[in-house]
Amino acid sequence: MATKGLTDLPPSQRPYLVDPPVIAPGHTFTSVTEKVMRTVLTPHTPIGWIFGILVTFGIVQILMVAAGYLFYQGVGIWGITIPSAWGFAIVNFVWWIGIGHAGTLISAILLLLKQSWRTSINRAAEAMTLFAVMCAGMFPILHTGRPWLAAYWLFPLPLTMGVWPQFRSPLIWDVFAVSTYFTVSLLFWFTGLIPDIATLRDNAKHRVTRIIYGVLCMGWRGSARHWSRYETAYLLLAGLSTPLVLSVHTVVSWDFAIAVLPGWHTTIFPPYFVAGAIYSGFAMVLTLLIPIRAAYGMKDFITTRHLQNMAKVMLATGLIVAYGYFFEAFMSWYSGDVFEMFQFKNRATGPLGAFYWMLITCNIVLPQSLWFRKVRSSPVLLWIVSIIVNIGMWLERFVIVVISLHRDFLPSSWGTYKATRWDYATFLGTLGFFTFAFLMFIRVLPMISIFELRALLPQSRLQPLLEENLQ
Repeated sequence: MATKGLTDLPPSQRPYLVDPPVIAPGHTFTSVTEKVMRTVLTPHTPIGWIFGILVTFGIVQILMVAAGYLFYQGVGIWGITIPSAWGFAIVNFVWWIGIGHAGTLISAILLLLKQSWRTSINRAAEAMTLFAVMCAGMFPILHTGRPWLAAYWLFPLPLTMGVWPQFRSPLIWDVFAVSTYFTVSLLFWFTGLIPDIATLRDNAKHRVTRIIYGVLCMGWRGSARHWSRYETAYLLLAGLSTPLVLSVHTVVSWDFAIAVLPGWHTTIFPPYFVAGAIYSGFAMVLTLLIPIRAAYGMKDFITTRHLQNMAKVMLATGLIVAYGYFFEAFMSWYSGDVFEMFQFKNRATGPLGAFYWMLITCNIVLPQSLWFRKVRSSPVLLWIVSIIVNIGMWLERFVIVVISLHRDFLPSSWGTYKATRWDYATFLGTLGFFTFAFLMFIRVLPMISIFELRALLPQSRLQPLLEENLQ
């Protein structure tokens, strides 16, 4: 019996049997360089970028006003009360840290695994990581109410007053974990940029621009010695970054896990938090890159293959998160602890139960559409799913923090939580800061790694050239 070939199938089914390329055919070294470089060195700033920067700058002012009023009045302007002493600040901190995971995962782990599809998305994802961690870092500092005093509350400074951090507090562990993660991520991102900054230096028309890029590229000339040292440093930083992806959110999960509060005191939190972080991080990468890909005409470089692969990662990590939800429910029953069982019942059927079911819908039910290749291949549908997952992951943190706190052991100490307009303003302001910083990044630095993209072209492979010369 003859086997059917690709050409025997209807045209509508053929794309589903062949993986799309990681770079569209027809490109050369020159076309790749010019297309990516044009987004930075063009004298004509796109109208959409100007509109976006103005809107997000306006939102950043909301953050400034909210922070200024917080410093004047104190944290009483937020909705935090006893027993819900942790509200939006910790919810948003954990959510932003989670978003910051995808960049390092895409860059470091996929680099070590030699996955070529990371190339077109790693630079933007790394930048997203840095801005997300900056947003995350704002919330614990603002939560102190007096950030100018936080330096000696959080860091072990040698003071004559003998004030030292409480090293048994997981919040101090957060300081060291997050600051280490940010430092290594920044070094990794900047090291990867150096060859491309040198390309910008060599092609910039304006003298001031050439000087700025010349300083930033640190004397890069592209010699064999430079490339050798660059690759060694980049691999070392990738090796350092990889365990940090796992360690940072594990440490963040200990904020909750080492407490004796029902709903928090569980060993599933570290792996469950890490999976959730990668889930939300990839969702944010898709949320940012799908519109940018369309606006800047980058469909040649950020192809359907990238979208499909990121959708598959989201599907896999989403299933791990679903397993975490199931395991939490199972352990609350299996533990035989009446308080744990009540906590789970309260999450599902209590006064804030609607948030729990919204999170199940956003994080488990609707993302199952990613099983279908048509959804994974459609930028519009994928963008909608990524927005839903981002909302769902924020709701997950809200459910863990607020619902667990508002009803603990004693009914006499029960309370409720209601966020104020200053809570919303601060969160909205960080969203504006994040988007503003990302827009600035794509205007002044190449959003796609030029030299890594050129290495994917068939012309860069040595073997075909050797064969051609032998003929």
